[in-house]
Amino acid sequence: MAELKERFLNFRYKGIICITLVFLLIAFMLFLERSGIQANYRNMSLPLLPAEKVLTKDEAYKSQPKDTLVLINSQVENSVNAFEEFRQVFIDMKIGYDLADVSYENDYDFQEYEAVVLAISDLTPMGEKIISLCDWVKGGGSAMFAMTLEKSPYTALIESKLGIADASYYNTVVDSIYVEEGFMICGGRGYVITDPYDSGWAVQLDMTDVTLHAYTNDERKLPLIWEKKYGDGKFVVDNIGYYDKAMRGFYAASYSLLGDVCAYPVINGSVFYLDDFPSQIPSGSSEYITRDFGTSIRDFYVNIWWPDMMNVADKYKLRYTGLAIECYDDNVDGSTPAMPDKGTFLNFGNMLLRQGGEIGYHGYNHQPLCLGDHDYKGYFDYKTWDSAGAMKKAFSELTDLCDELFPDVDMQIYVPPSNIFSVDGRKMLAKEFPQIKTVSGIYFYDGNSPYSWTQEFDVADDGIVEQPRVVSGCELSPYMEVAVISELNLHFANSHFTHPDDALDPERGAEDGWEHLRAHFTKYLDWLYTSAPTLRNFTGSEMSAAVQRFCAVTVDRKITDKKMVLELGNFYDEAQLLVRFNEKKPDKVKGGSLTHITGDLYLLHADKATVTVTFK
Repeated sequence: MAELKERFLNFRYKGIICITLVFLLIAFMLFLERSGIQANYRNMSLPLLPAEKVLTKDEAYKSQPKDTLVLINSQVENSVNAFEEFRQVFIDMKIGYDLADVSYENDYDFQEYEAVVLAISDLTPMGEKIISLCDWVKGGGSAMFAMTLEKSPYTALIESKLGIADASYYNTVVDSIYVEEGFMICGGRGYVITDPYDSGWAVQLDMTDVTLHAYTNDERKLPLIWEKKYGDGKFVVDNIGYYDKAMRGFYAASYSLLGDVCAYPVINGSVFYLDDFPSQIPSGSSEYITRDFGTSIRDFYVNIWWPDMMNVADKYKLRYTGLAIECYDDNVDGSTPAMPDKGTFLNFGNMLLRQGGEIGYHGYNHQPLCLGDHDYKGYFDYKTWDSAGAMKKAFSELTDLCDELFPDVDMQIYVPPSNIFSVDGRKMLAKEFPQIKTVSGIYFYDGNSPYSWTQEFDVADDGIVEQPRVVSGCELSPYMEVAVISELNLHFANSHFTHPDDALDPERGAEDGWEHLRAHFTKYLDWLYTSAPTLRNFTGSEMSAAVQRFCAVTVDRKITDKKMVLELGNFYDEAQLLVRFNEKKPDKVKGGSLTHITGDLYLLHADKATVTVTFK
């Protein structure tokens, strides 16, 4: 041994050997790291289905049995507008319906249906049909008054049947809603209604056989959602008076009160997007970062913001989906200067993937994929691309960069910069970049951005999944809080996005400081996962896989005194449903499993196309 040691010490190339061994060790460690990233990334908890195997929501919905009658008044604009929201609720809940217009027809027969939904405020056009409706409910039917009712001789005939003890001729302001615990996910607290007006009928209830589920969050406690038993049946009354996308979940919850049991498909997924990440870190300083941390923007991103975001992800088991953007130049002619800082881009991306996250595409630069015929009309300072070829060339630069830095990692998601997109850009991506399986715009129309790319949760005709982001930022506005509870009760879904530079932008809370924003972000997560602990944490592609299954599935419901049998059409490998047991209590489940959420509300995981739930 001593002789070998002496020979090594006298060997003239021992320094080269040591250096070579060090490099081999580094290479081996990098190989292990990259292998770990690829294995972690490829291990999707819910895989995407091939485009040729999935259905759009409309295609699937055509086969849904029609067991609900919906009444509208086409001569009243408010009824028509409200129905557009109710229609989407029915499609998403897979509630088949027939439509009757009370303005010119009265030959509809309640006996042919299991439920009736009245999307009308004035009952006068129904005439004596309102008496027939009451008789049908008394015999065991279920009816829902989905719109705020107007005082009239016909409402006077049925007020007591609806549990109303006293009713004004006027409406009153609805500026908040308190949801009783157990009625809805995220119940047990009040919510602020933005832009309030006189939307609720000023009524007082006789609480005999009445269950009040929601009311204004003030001393008035104006009834907003209640149910009233009548004979062997039930009335459900909505007195909210707001009919927009953010309120859909409240109407879904109201509908679920009808009948002995109500079951409807949901997505069951939670996803968190990081827009503009990985990307180039802004140079220089920020007054807010300097004020609070005494450091540069770069050091803040590397040493404070990202470690904080990783710690949050570890605590709540989040798996971020980052949206890569190569640079922030304004080139729209197809020229793509070399990227100056691949190292930071690579390091952030690797850490994101190692955490179990995903990377999608945001753009070569932050110029939306819009051609010259797209007029921003002064709303934005963005340019338009010189040609479709220039758009393609610039986007190819981004995909080439990502292929170089993250080889063997599938990147399947596109999110448009500033949520602005165009039909031409959409066609170009679908044709030239088939690896893109998801386009994620936004759920709500942005009145400040008339070109916002709004979506429903759906699958497009070309197979690309449309998966909108719903809420944003670290500090949720009152409107966003309403959106969160609404989406949890309609789709059992949470979709959120934020930006690394939120802490730099005063319009997004930078003046309050990053620590304030981080505290509000964790408060939102505490509220979310305390209210919905069974919510599945997904990356963007996993969320799209859940959307595929949600869109395709149909539900044929057969309910007797002893059991509920669900026949799930277009069943692939699993389905998720919310089930409310109103007059029944679940006992045994075959073909799936039930998990209690709140009150009488359960999550059903179906692993077979036929699910049977027996009652106690």
